[in-house]
Amino acid sequence: MQKILYVGLDVHKVSISVTVAEDGRNGTVGFIGAVPNTPAALSKLRKRLAKDGHRLEFCYEAGFCGYGIYRHLRPRTRECDQGR
Repeated sequence: MQKILYVGLDVHKVSISVTVAEDGRNGTVGFIGAVPNTPAALSKLRKRLAKDGHRLEFCYEAGFCGYGIYRHLRPRTRECDQGR
């Protein structure tokens, strides 16, 4: 069974802070760090997090910075949710 990795993004104009949580009650939660708010950096992050075969589910705020991220991630992932 494919494991789910929940990816929380705190989106800012020039950077994105990234935290991940593994599926299940005993899954680990950790701060990955900050990446530049660019499509290239976001693609690199997505590939890095998915390399172990995890299914990625992203969640982030629905502010003006979040819509570009949605348009970039949505065609490349199954789940992409903007918090409201």
